[in-house]
This record gives sequence, C-alpha cells and structure tokens, in this order.
Amino acid sequence: MLRSLYTGWTGMYNQQKRLDVISNNMANATTVGYKKEFATSQSFDELLAIKIRDNSEGWRRRSIGDVSLGAKIGEIHTDYTQGSLRESDNPFDLGIEGSGFFRVNVTDKEGNTYTSFTRAGQFHMTNDGFIVDANGNHLQSEAGDFQVPVDASQIVIDTQGYVFADGVVFDRIDLVDFEDYDYLKKFQDTYYRPVDGATMIESDAGIRQGYTEQSNVMVVNEMVDLIATTRAYEANQKVIKAADSVLDQAVNSVGRVQ
Repeated sequence: MLRSLYTGWTGMYNQQKRLDVISNNMANATTVGYKKEFATSQSFDELLAIKIRDNSEGWRRRSIGDVSLGAKIGEIHTDYTQGSLRESDNPFDLGIEGSGFFRVNVTDKEGNTYTSFTRAGQFHMTNDGFIVDANGNHLQSEAGDFQVPVDASQIVIDTQGYVFADGVVFDRIDLVDFEDYDYLKKFQDTYYRPVDGATMIESDAGIRQGYTEQSNVMVVNEMVDLIATTRAYEANQKVIKAADSVLDQAVNSVGRVQ
C-alpha cells in the first residue's frame, strides 16, 4: 500500500512538471523566435525496486512484484518547427525562412563573451551603427560584429543575407545550422548553445528583411493540454486519498487490538 502512495506522488510530480512547461509556453506565446517545449514521461527506474541478493532465493537479484513504480519526466524536448513571419516597420527586423540560426555574441555578468544562436530576429541599430538584439547582444556577420554605415540612406538585406548600403554590398549575415538539434541546449527562452557532439553546418535558409518570426506556440492547444494535465494531477490525488483511506482502515480497524 505504501507503494501506491509513492506511485500517486510520482504521478503528481510528473504532472506538475508538465504544468510548468505548459505555463512557460503560454507565457511566451507572443515572444519573437520562441520555440515551444513539451515533456515526455517514462516508467520510474526499476533498479530502485529490486530484491537484494540473499540466501532465500539462491543469491539472485529480482524485481519486487510486477506493479509499476509510477512515472517520471523523461526529457524536455523543443519543437523547432517554423513560426509565422510577421511584417514590421523596422528594417533591421529579420525573419528566417527555413532551418537555421543567427549568431550573436553574448557577454555574461563576469564579462565573458561567447557565441549563442537564436531565431529571435528583433534587432535594432545603435548610435555607432552596430546591430544588436533586444538584450544588446551583437549580431554576427562574416566580418564579425555586424555594423552598418550610420550615414547610409538605405540599408537592404537580401534573402541570401547580403547587405547593401546605398546599393553597394559590404557584408553578409551568414546563417548556421546543426545536423542534430538534440545537441543544442536552450537557455533564456530564445537562445541556444551547442554541447559536446554538436556538428555545425551551413544553412540554406533565407532571410526576410522587415519581418520577425513569431512563436510557434498554439495557445488553444496549450489550453487543452493544460486541462488534461490538471485532470491527470487530480486523478493522482485521488489515488493517494484512496490509499490513505485503506491504510487508515488497516491501522485503526483491522489491526486494532481487542
């Protein structure tokens, strides 16, 4: 019976983690370049419920019973599907059509600078002509930190990333991609960093100037998942209440000394 209490608790904990993921998706439904996440489940490790080797069964290890030990969160996955492109009145807003990422240089609190990857193309120009994102991180081009002439009357960026100032090409924004997105670690909602094993490749995606890629979160779908997850959480609560009731009867009624 104590196993049933533990099984119910693991179910509640699992659904709570799902609620956290869904809530974060809904909070970022309007965040430019955000990619939704979803949680997978798996059975709790059987290694934590084995009979220790003893002489009662010839020193064999075996599982204790056939009842499931509950569930746990398997992994948190990211859905990298393309979000819709929305036109803006900012010529430095850039949207990606296809698979790929912008490169931006991020500086942490300790002053360390490293390259991160993002699809959030909400950029603007600083007073000295550098193109930065909403957090002040410098967009990277083939020449390094992307900078445009402040005295240029027109800046045009074509679909291949070539940058023209008053009709003259002077730089290119190169997009990068990865063979396997499982080797990307997400942080701060819209930024990614490669981990050991990641293989960077050239992207064949296009760039749309004056557009931003919206979040791929569908609020209606998230609401449906939220309701289903909440009901699953309540079902596990009922399992714990039922087990507690049976334990109460066993202790206070069946096991009462007459």
